Amino acid sequence: MPNTPMAANPLTRAVLEIDEYASGLGWDQPARLFALVDTARLRNEEPALATQLGLEVESEAAGLTPIEQDEIPADRPLDEFLGTIAWPDAVAGCALTVERLMLPPSAESQVPQGLSEKKLAAWVAEHPERQEVRMTVAVLRDGARESALRLREKDSPTEVLTGPDLVPGLAEALAATFED
Repeated sequence: MPNTPMAANPLTRAVLEIDEYASGLGWDQPARLFALVDTARLRNEEPALATQLGLEVESEAAGLTPIEQDEIPADRPLDEFLGTIAWPDAVAGCALTVERLMLPPSAESQVPQGLSEKKLAAWVAEHPERQEVRMTVAVLRDGARESALRLREKDSPTEVLTGPDLVPGLAEALAATFED
């Protein structure tokens, strides 16, 4: 991806590449799931696929190639869907990009207690301080994690926040897809 900022870590580069891809699709998109495969291994074991993905030229840096998976069912809760995933050994990790509404910490004291999940979501959607965020979270089999957050109001590659612990619950759910 030509506009993806360079990052020292292959996992961070993969997360930023997925974030840029999702950004190019625009907002109000469904969640998207990606397998992360070792690029060198992909070139060796699946040369035709590597060529199709434009990976025939070897780069010096080790890398991960994100491969988008089938569409996530819209009628199924995300956590339930993730619980059904099992990855083959060739997959080094996985990533998910999803859009959500979030509130600033200052709004926490305003959250009504005892609301159902559906009513709470409606309350957040109507809150004047709500912000739309796109989260891209990736995990590797070895436990490494990385995340990228992009606010809709600051939709620019230079305004993407990255870090391993930005969305810990989603990272845990993705890591669980590698457990036996």
